[in-house]
Amino acid sequence: MFSNFIYFIVALLIYSTHQPPEKAAFAFPETVFLFIGLCGIFIFLTRFQFQKLERQISTASFSTLDHKFNTLVTRQSVMAIVLFAIDIYGLNVSSFTADIPVFTIMPTLQAVLFIGLFVAYMSIVWAGAHGSYQKLYLNTITRRSYILSNISFSIPVLLPWLFLSGIADLINLLPFTFPKQFLATPTGEAIYFLFFLFAVALLGPALIQKFWGCTPLEAGVIRHRIENLCRQTGLEYNNILYWPIFGGKMITAGVMGLIKRFRYILVTHGLLQLLEPEEIDAVIAHEIGHVKQKHLLFYLFFFVGYMLISYGTFDLLVFAIIYAEPVYRFIHDFGFDQASTTATLFSIVIILNFVIYFRYIFGYFMRNFERQADTYVYTVIGNAQALISTLEKIGLTSGQPPDKPNWHHFSISERIAYLKKCETDRTWIRRHNRKIKKSIAVYLTAVLLMGGLGYHLNFGSVGKKLNNHFFEKIIQREIQKTPHNPNLYRMLGDLYYGRQNYDMTIRAYEHALRLQSDNPEVLNNLAWLYATCEDPAYRNPQKALILAQKAAALSTAAHILDTLAESYYVNRKYAEAVQTAAKALELARTNQSYYEDQLKKFLEAERKSRGF
Repeated sequence: MFSNFIYFIVALLIYSTHQPPEKAAFAFPETVFLFIGLCGIFIFLTRFQFQKLERQISTASFSTLDHKFNTLVTRQSVMAIVLFAIDIYGLNVSSFTADIPVFTIMPTLQAVLFIGLFVAYMSIVWAGAHGSYQKLYLNTITRRSYILSNISFSIPVLLPWLFLSGIADLINLLPFTFPKQFLATPTGEAIYFLFFLFAVALLGPALIQKFWGCTPLEAGVIRHRIENLCRQTGLEYNNILYWPIFGGKMITAGVMGLIKRFRYILVTHGLLQLLEPEEIDAVIAHEIGHVKQKHLLFYLFFFVGYMLISYGTFDLLVFAIIYAEPVYRFIHDFGFDQASTTATLFSIVIILNFVIYFRYIFGYFMRNFERQADTYVYTVIGNAQALISTLEKIGLTSGQPPDKPNWHHFSISERIAYLKKCETDRTWIRRHNRKIKKSIAVYLTAVLLMGGLGYHLNFGSVGKKLNNHFFEKIIQREIQKTPHNPNLYRMLGDLYYGRQNYDMTIRAYEHALRLQSDNPEVLNNLAWLYATCEDPAYRNPQKALILAQKAAALSTAAHILDTLAESYYVNRKYAEAVQTAAKALELARTNQSYYEDQLKKFLEAERKSRGF
């Protein structure tokens, strides 16, 4: 189930890192046809694969079938991610909804719509898997409950993003400029993110338990025993709740919440029915161990650590991937649009960074925290016999192999073996605690180093010099190999423009135009320099207008029309500037507030020119 968390966050990253092109790859009818066709193929293949597995249940061994079932669920879940990525990056389906007024005002609502599409894809997988799940594990859960349980367990992982993005949209709707300007700065973004991360971590459990439909555990012997254990260990909590996940038939328990007011202990009906009172005590002692060993707080810091590590490694990874010679050759030889390909590679880097971090680094700590919580039963109860018998029962009841590997838990066999080792020699408990302390120390050191590296790469003078030098060397190397490639000179001009080296910028752009006189991007960039350069010595309104008109004749992209409008403006042709800016705003898919501000500027200039 925990794998679903990764699937959902990857889907969110696919959507949120996508930069929609100015023009969709296919017309609307073609997009609808391809969308429906791909969905149909996915549904057919998913049903076919699981039906094929169902036919093998009566003949193959359980361990083989269990492996095949889990492999198939994983494979089809990955296919759901691939299909979603094709929808977003290949079909650009989001471009057809971007102009809907409510989505323009609240982009988070559009994101929710497309995350809903991914939920639908995953529901197809779960619907197909239900029959095999029922027959293989002898479970009577209905298809509806099976699908809804998977959804309800997975969706809360998106709550931080939902609050973060939704409230940011609301702030942008306010008539005040300071909050918008503050959020537009790196410092503002970091403070805003951290504030809401901690706010959701504190308040989220209250919302999640409502979302899951949890109900209080009734008064009685079991509740009394749990309350006594919590009292004995000094654990404060809000309530003890039934956890109705998968109809309450799963044999599991949990704890969530950093503070007493929003801390909940969760148990399922299946767990209470299967275990003896002493075994339930051992399970609750395990959950208390998570709180007492500060695991929940560490999980929060691991999310912050992910942001710092991403911050530190992102530029290096992007440079390594985008400017690797095979990648550049691939883009050039097959004629792919460089901007779109670059954006796609950016997204791939972000997703890979996330998967590697949570699958391996976060997974390492999850496994070892679970082991530490296992050994905490010695602090509460004095021995682990009840927990060992509990794990043995879970292994027998679930029907899954006890040595089945797991990225977030050690296998049942490994957990039992370690507890038995601790039974004979308690020094293994201290050894594991020391291992975790050392691991956390190494992790924190790495995070601080990565955070410092990220700061210097993004804001330090060394990082800027390194980036510029790196880019220039790569481009110059490629120019030596393909001296007649105008795109390389355009990239070189962009680099010099960023350095404010306007002489070299003009030379690079003019060289690109000598190689390809009808390149709209180069015409546009040179026109923008002549129209807006901060050094008045390089401004040339007449040249800017000529170049911008040529670019607009070749391409009607919003940013090109914006340059034409700016060129009209600096030539005091305000009516033409207003007309062109209005068309640019109409075509703009992203950054519409910029185009609105541009149009206001031109309207104000026209109004003043008429003497109003």
